[in-house]
Amino acid sequence: MTEPIISFAVPCYNVEEYLDNCVNSILAGCAEYLESIEIILVDDGSVKDNTPAKVDEWAALHPTIIRAVHQENGGHGQAVNTGLAESKGTYFKVVDADDWLGEEACKQVLAKLHQFAQSQAPIDLVIANYVYEKVFENKRTPIRYTSVLPQNKQFSWSSIGRFLPSQNILMHSVIYRTQLLKDTGLVLPQHTFYVDNIFVYVPLPHVKSIYYLNVDLYRYFIGREGQSVNEKTMISRIDQQLRITRIMIDAYDLAGDDVPEPKLRRYMENYLLMMMVICSVFLVMSEREDALEQRAAIWRYLHDRSPAMYNRMRKRFLGHAVNLNGRTGHYTIKSGYRLSQKVFKFN
Repeated sequence: MTEPIISFAVPCYNVEEYLDNCVNSILAGCAEYLESIEIILVDDGSVKDNTPAKVDEWAALHPTIIRAVHQENGGHGQAVNTGLAESKGTYFKVVDADDWLGEEACKQVLAKLHQFAQSQAPIDLVIANYVYEKVFENKRTPIRYTSVLPQNKQFSWSSIGRFLPSQNILMHSVIYRTQLLKDTGLVLPQHTFYVDNIFVYVPLPHVKSIYYLNVDLYRYFIGREGQSVNEKTMISRIDQQLRITRIMIDAYDLAGDDVPEPKLRRYMENYLLMMMVICSVFLVMSEREDALEQRAAIWRYLHDRSPAMYNRMRKRFLGHAVNLNGRTGHYTIKSGYRLSQKVFKFN
């Protein structure tokens, strides 16, 4: 097979119940280009169900399309690392095994990627919509970028608008040019949740060309017990949120010359502020004894790396609000989170 149009990396950890739906959705959406795609199923040391056998069954069923990779448990980030290292496609897309792709949207995206892959200068980043699928509530919330990104044409960061808090570019919405990711040397940390934030933050200054398709490609399953974005789970894993946020702080000095494009710098500043807010809010909600000490520590870490960025963020409304103290301050922080949850439909 010649170089595939796209490599789909599917991290698999105890997902026997969901994997068939995920793989079938990719195969259905890519039906016209099956000989030009590859699906890399990365079994991340699954032990609680028959995921390893299921992965092998799929590889045996479609040996020219699907590859099975088994590794010791390294977490979601290491599964993505492995998928990227194994990938041979012009483009690279992560699809978590409990999620799926919309068939018609996938057909449109693959047709466009086929066109780009044949170009002498393939587009660096392709963006499509994603949908929060709250299956058990029978609710769907599409996240679209029609108000901030030009449609159906190549553009650069200088052409983007202002993103709403609900419109951040997430792992669900991105398809990177594979070689761009490899050239950046991107390596996600092992045994750490929330690495997707690094995946959609650190490579962005390397992206020079972008294309947005207004189609609902990625279907993001919300509601699975123990899911990493479950509120109780996020509170219990706040130390991992803090680790990811420190890595992002270290990646670029947004108040300096690291990111010269003003609109991209503004977007990345807002994204980093969101991470600071998440850390601060969930620390307060955790009610752990060292919560306020840890909240002060993450803001101090930002200050030590970039005093100018610290000052800018602390002057922002959210930067000020999440640092309120006392019973009234903490009540305000928790109430603000609940209101945002209702407005933006996350979790």
